[in-house]
Amino acid sequence: MVVNELSLDGFRNYEHMAVRFSNGVNIICGRNAQGKTNLIEAVYYLAAGRSLRPAADRDMVCFNRDKAYIKANILSFEREQTLEARLARGRRRELYANGVKLKNLSELAGRLTAVQFGPDDLDIIKAGAAVRRKLMDNCLSQLRPSYLAALTEFNRLYEHKTRILRDNSAKPSLLELLDDYDLRLAHQSAKLIYYRAAFSSKLSQRASSIHSEFSNSSEIMSINYVTVGGISVTGKKPEDIVPELIEHQLKHRQAELRTGLCLSGAHKDDLEININGVPSRKFASQGQARTASISIKLAERDIHFDDRGEYPILLLDDVLSELDSARRGYVLDKVTDGQVLITCCDGDVTSNAPGSKVIKIENGKLI
Repeated sequence: MVVNELSLDGFRNYEHMAVRFSNGVNIICGRNAQGKTNLIEAVYYLAAGRSLRPAADRDMVCFNRDKAYIKANILSFEREQTLEARLARGRRRELYANGVKLKNLSELAGRLTAVQFGPDDLDIIKAGAAVRRKLMDNCLSQLRPSYLAALTEFNRLYEHKTRILRDNSAKPSLLELLDDYDLRLAHQSAKLIYYRAAFSSKLSQRASSIHSEFSNSSEIMSINYVTVGGISVTGKKPEDIVPELIEHQLKHRQAELRTGLCLSGAHKDDLEININGVPSRKFASQGQARTASISIKLAERDIHFDDRGEYPILLLDDVLSELDSARRGYVLDKVTDGQVLITCCDGDVTSNAPGSKVIKIENGKLI
């Protein structure tokens, strides 16, 4: 999986820019606030169909422009392709593959895959459950178009049910819809739970191995998937999970009506991460948390390779500069295969990998 060339027009602080990448390690350097992360963001957008930051499409269009374009020539499974995203103020974005407009986001999934690791990802261990659900969603949405479709539908149903719970006192007739929404939410939740459980099992195997190597065998990391109500999902298919979710919904119906909150569904999922048998969220040191976060991200990259036979593009956004020399060296030695894009300040990161390339950015321009 390789991005050969990336072209930007009116995207963030890039008026016009085209850059060619090496197939190996690409070090994108420059001073702060020059557009390095924007370059990473553009690549990720073509992989995931959204920003790696909490941003609306209109926020990615240059201030003095009404439209923005992201276009890339890629090599995926030994086939050259073009991907394009057209963003505009006041209009829905449009996605294209090989010049053909895509009908929905699911048609983009898998054409270009990427694993992104930014400063916020160092909080995978210590932050709330939403961060770890996002980790699962980002990976599975690229690998399984059916997962992305289920996630999109789940989010839509969840929003509607939340409105019913919130507004039913003023509009009692809304309660007539609740059973139907519960049933459909249970079916979509079961699909997400099924995929997440399988993913977390693979993640635990891969990440624990990497973490052991990373920590010189001094620590053992384990990852356990936890879903709503502690429902056991081992060896179960989605249709086996649905009845248990419906039962959980019924038990919490009155509490939902009382609080106005949706208390049952896949939005309650989490990953329990332990180091040497101790919950890392509560007790891991800062160094342990960083080592564990990096191990999980490298494991995510390996899962892509195991599933598809090609490494995804690895996007490291201003992360290595926060690591000590030993951890930085380990990461750089670990990612010699596949294409890597690393942002850093001038001189912070160097690579001895064959074919590595340095790209300097200044004020939204390639220097």
